[in-house]
Amino acid sequence: MSEQRDPYELRDGVPTVEDFRRLRTRAGLSDKAREAVELALPRTWHGVVLTHEGEPIGMGRVIGDGGTAFQIVDICVDPAHQGRGLGKRIMAALTEELERRAPATAYVSLIADGPARFLYEKFGFADTATHDSIGMYRLMGGRPGAA
Repeated sequence: MSEQRDPYELRDGVPTVEDFRRLRTRAGLSDKAREAVELALPRTWHGVVLTHEGEPIGMGRVIGDGGTAFQIVDICVDPAHQGRGLGKRIMAALTEELERRAPATAYVSLIADGPARFLYEKFGFADTATHDSIGMYRLMGGRPGAA
C-alpha cells in the first residue's frame, strides 16, 4: 500500500501582497488597499501560509508589539478547501508560536466572525462580553462610529 502524501503544506511567513488580497476576498473577508498591505505584511510578528500543491490557499498572522499585546488576524482558507481542518492547522501554528515566544503576561485578542468562534474556543479564546469588557473597533476613513 502506498503512503498518501499530504497535498497541503504549512510554512512560516507571509503571502505576497497579491496573494494576501486574493485570499481575503475569496474567503469573504474585506479587501485591503495595496498600499496598506505593503506596509502591514513586513511588520507581521509571525505568519503562516498554507499551500496546496504550491498554490497559497490559506493564511494567518499574529501582529502586535512583541511583548504585551498581540492580535491574531487574517485567518482564512479558500472556500474550495474549507471543511478539512485547515483553519485548525493555521490556528495551531500561530498559537504554538505565541506559546513559545510571547511573554506569559501577554494579552492575545482576535475578532471572531460567525461560527469561527467555535474554532477559536478550541484554542483557549473566550468571549470578552462575559467580562466587564467588550471588543470594539473603528474603521479609518469613515465617519466616527460608522461600520
